[in-house]
Amino acid sequence: MAKSKNHTNHNQNRKAHRNGIKRPKKSRFESTLGMDAKFLKNQRFSKKHNLKPLKQMKKTQENLAHKQAKAAKKTAVAK
Repeated sequence: MAKSKNHTNHNQNRKAHRNGIKRPKKSRFESTLGMDAKFLKNQRFSKKHNLKPLKQMKKTQENLAHKQAKAAKKTAVAK
């Protein structure tokens, strides 16, 4: 008796493309499981004592308020 077939890749590419080959979904934050503990501890302290994001957020809020006030003035002048 002849040997039976062990493997074939026939039609697999077509089947895969029927619903489209999609990229894996990216999550907003990468998991820290299995990361270096020393690095994570340092990162935690860094986030806790870093004031730059707070200052930047305040500045953007001020800029937004300024733009909205400017736009309100323009609409008042137009009326």
